[in-house]
Amino acid sequence: MTNFIKVDLKDRVAVVTGATRGIGFGIAEAFARNGAKVALIGTNAEKLQASTESIRAIGVEAEMYICNVSQSDDVTKTTAAILERFGKKVDILVNNAGITRDKLIRVMTDADWDDVISINLRGTFLMTRAFVEPMRRAKYGRIINISSVSGLQGNRGQCNYSASKAGVIGFTRTLSLELANRGITANCIAPGFVETDMTAVLDDIVKTAAKGMIPVGRFGLPEEIANAALFFASESSGYVTGQCIAVDGGMTV
Repeated sequence: MTNFIKVDLKDRVAVVTGATRGIGFGIAEAFARNGAKVALIGTNAEKLQASTESIRAIGVEAEMYICNVSQSDDVTKTTAAILERFGKKVDILVNNAGITRDKLIRVMTDADWDDVISINLRGTFLMTRAFVEPMRRAKYGRIINISSVSGLQGNRGQCNYSASKAGVIGFTRTLSLELANRGITANCIAPGFVETDMTAVLDDIVKTAAKGMIPVGRFGLPEEIANAALFFASESSGYVTGQCIAVDGGMTV
């Protein structure tokens, strides 16, 4: 059994983007194991189906939605379908969908820049905008945006990714100011190196060097990011908004 903290999310409806694997799936599982109904969003139908079936096996309601979060029409259709399916409400939104196109700026193409900004930052904006009104009407909401340590301190070869993730932090802080008086919190998680498919492709030399920068001496686990999300999604975090917590083993200290 994965070691998730215990909170009460019974009858809450949670939407998680980029939920097919890694951090996104870990968060979806954590919410489900704490009683939430979950809408999983991704672009790979086969992987999303497998992830959704895994969540259903926990014993909660779960539905899958194929959606490119950078496309406004796609987001509009998908969010409308989610609201219709789950009784016109969404309590928790996790904007996790993200991509990388790592290159030094001198060889980075327009597409490398645009693709990353579109998914990571524009997608966060589009998904959030779509669910703000239902949350405002309910006078309740938990918005959790996934940034990165690269958005806090930069990383060589990632000017596009770092810019997108720094933008997510600024977006979150402004969002918290706009929505606080409606009972909606907006917070951000900045993971460090986490054991996912994204880090699995790194060669051993790079992994060893990366671990040398982390005070705890290891990569994180998706469940450790999920536990931070559980806190932000819970009733216990009602007085916490506009914050960005680095879950990085001390890397950004």
